[in-house]
Formats: sequence, structure tokens, C-alpha cells
Amino acid sequence: MRLIPLVPAVFVLVVSGPAFAQEWTEYVSREDFFSVNFPGQPEVRDITYATEYGITLPGRVHSREDGPNRYSVTVIDYSTSQQIHTERSKRCTGYPDTCGNRWMVELRGAMDYAASKFILKRDARVTLYAYYWSDLVEGRRLQLTNDDGSNTFVAIHLHENRLYILEGTVSPSSPPPALFQQSLGFIDKEGKRVRYETIYDNAYPPPPRTR
Repeated sequence: MRLIPLVPAVFVLVVSGPAFAQEWTEYVSREDFFSVNFPGQPEVRDITYATEYGITLPGRVHSREDGPNRYSVTVIDYSTSQQIHTERSKRCTGYPDTCGNRWMVELRGAMDYAASKFILKRDARVTLYAYYWSDLVEGRRLQLTNDDGSNTFVAIHLHENRLYILEGTVSPSSPPPALFQQSLGFIDKEGKRVRYETIYDNAYPPPPRTR
């Protein structure tokens, strides 16, 4: 099994002529447990994320621009959602049907809720919405054509209670961002690439990993 370096991110600078040129290279986030190819070092910023059932969770956006093209990985930590929903239901004073603990529905629907933001909230035409996986971690895949002619490619996954939203938007003259989207990998606490023998579904115990 391939080992991921123990530094937060790895970048390669290649000399081309008299100037430095940043090339596509593997970026590793030990904080958010993923690796992906970026065209240079991404910016990282903390965010908060409003979920479908009205709780607020922490997250981070890793983003990079390359001329007219934009790439980002948003990671939302759902690991505290059960605790938050449980405490909220205990404090509820409404009717029983308004005080249910919705943490399981929240978690199971996290990928579809994230997808709905692209389908219902974006001023764009959805050209693809499909089931998807990366390293056998199941997910969703979307493609959108924006009003300016640019194209947005999205992959959404839920792994170990973290929601991953990959978004690559490229100009009309650019090819699909396959080098970005198809490079996603998940890593564990030891920095090792996670590869499963069968499909991973976040709602069930993880399947055996390949050796």
C-alpha cells in the first residue's frame, strides 16, 4: 500500500526556462484525510456549513485557480451531528413529531442535500446526475453548463462522517478536469491511502481494505 508523506501537503516546482512554473501535483490534507491533484498550492479557509436539518457544522475549503479554471475541495465534518441533534431534541418543547432526533436522516441524506444545492440553487443547466465512486467510496457525480459557457464538474462523497465536495469549473475551450476529479483519494490517520475490497457505504461498517 502506498504511503502518503507525513507533511500536510506536497508540491513540486519544475524549472522551465528562466522562470519557475507550477505543475499539477498531489496535494495531501492530513487534517481532512484526503489527497487530490491541484495545479499548484491551494488556499485553505475555514467555513461553517448549514445542513438540511438546521444545524451548523465546521468545514474547510481547499481551492486553487488556474487562469479561467477553478478547483476546490470542500470538506464538512459531520462527526458531531449525532450529538448536536440529540441535544437539540432533548431541549425541544414542541409536539412529539417536531422533536424527533433526525441525525440519521441528516447523515444519510448529506450527499443528496449537497447535490441539491447545485441542482436547485445554481443558475446553470444540469447535464448529468449519476451514482459515482472513488476508490470504491460511493458518491454522486454532476455536470453543469453555466450561463457563461463554462462547465462545472462535481463529485460528492461521504467517508467516515466527512462530506467531500469536489468542484472543478473550466472554460468552454478547456477539457474536463479529469486530472483533478479522478485523482481523489482518502487517507487514514497514519497517512495511508485507503482502498477497499468492496463498495464503502458510510451508513455501514467499512468493508475490508486491500493489502
